[in-house]
Amino acid sequence: MAAVAAGRARRDARLSAAALLALPALALLALTAGGGEGGGEGQPRSPPPPPLPLPPGLREELRQRRRDLRRLEAAGSGGEAAAAGGLGCDDLSLASGLSVLGWGFTKVVARAALAGGGAVALKSVHGAGREVRQCLQRYRAPAGCRRLAAYKLLKEVTLLQRLRHPGIVQLHGQCYDRSGDPEMRVTAMLELGTPLEMIQLLQTPWEERFKICLSLVKLLFYLAHSPLGSVVLLDFQPRQFVMVDGNLKVTDMDDASTEELSCKEDNDCTLDFPTKSFPLKCSAVGKCEGINEKKNLFNAYRYFFTYLLPHSAPPALRPFLSDILNATGDLRYGINETLKAFEKVLHLYKSGLYLQKRPLLLKDYISLKGFRTTEGEDYKCWPSYSHLGCLLSVHSAEEAAAICNSQPQCQSFIITQQRTWTGRPLASFHSRPTDLIPDANAVVYIKRSASSGERL
Repeated sequence: MAAVAAGRARRDARLSAAALLALPALALLALTAGGGEGGGEGQPRSPPPPPLPLPPGLREELRQRRRDLRRLEAAGSGGEAAAAGGLGCDDLSLASGLSVLGWGFTKVVARAALAGGGAVALKSVHGAGREVRQCLQRYRAPAGCRRLAAYKLLKEVTLLQRLRHPGIVQLHGQCYDRSGDPEMRVTAMLELGTPLEMIQLLQTPWEERFKICLSLVKLLFYLAHSPLGSVVLLDFQPRQFVMVDGNLKVTDMDDASTEELSCKEDNDCTLDFPTKSFPLKCSAVGKCEGINEKKNLFNAYRYFFTYLLPHSAPPALRPFLSDILNATGDLRYGINETLKAFEKVLHLYKSGLYLQKRPLLLKDYISLKGFRTTEGEDYKCWPSYSHLGCLLSVHSAEEAAAICNSQPQCQSFIITQQRTWTGRPLASFHSRPTDLIPDANAVVYIKRSASSGERL
């Protein structure tokens, strides 16, 4: 624990130092006394100096990003209406408690508390990020380079306005400083989440890991059929996702693309990954068929399904999960077939159909209605919903009896009032059949062999 605390302290120190270097535009926007898109109200503003001529290469890159942005702004329908009435520059100017959460190639992300309550994630251009640095090495034009990065953030804002799905982080608003500054200051205000930690996910119960994979499949189904056409996440990594109230959401959309690869023949349509390649077809309209959908799906397989689906799954469901892994790993399934396969597993799990043909074991237990066991530490099992004992999801008391029989320490169990996201109850397993207290809504199940000779 001391090592973890020391590491966290070092990381926080680095973040604090980076905040001073990487947030000049964000701090200026967040801390100005005035509101509105043009900066402080009632303050005389001197005209900005005329911009210096930009190198031809930088002008061409800016032109391309402007073109991509305008194409996205013209595409889809209803996106801007959905985003209307959100937070703006006035809300940003009243925000407080600014703290850096992290940064990447283009952007820096901070947390801020809103004046009316609640908190948001703020994204702005990372002035010391690699994208701006590499641009400066090529063109030596600071304002133009930051403007180039700002177009990438504007693209993300535009995508978030038009792509509305529970698996996509919600855009709460934006502040666009139109004062004429050539740096084009932009701040996006987003739903606040926590970083996805794969190591922690691997330690959670299978049902929770299945939920993560299912929500990811639903997101990829939406992206394959979105109002903008098929959308691919070009930088598909676990770090691009966050958890919000236990739900997985993609939070980084600036590298998403709605364009599918152009082709003249099938040989132009090979989908390459580090360990595999997949030949695709060139369609009659000169596009590689389904390349965006298949790229998303294989990345979901190699970054999420492989690690989260099979481990500690109910034995009867493992053949179905193995089929999903094999079919997505070979891209024999598209997203439609993958979603159907996941929904089949969910149905089997929620309905308890996977428990058929099991011996009936509950007859070996005595049920005591109106009692429950006292709370406290007991023997532990993995993966448990509680670190103090053995708390597992079950379909019924019959399944709980089978679990108790499989654990040498278990002498009794209780079906609790808690429910998982599938509606299944949680069962608490115990090594001691005594220490009972009255509870009108509870039933304790005690092994007959354990109850003989015990005072109940």
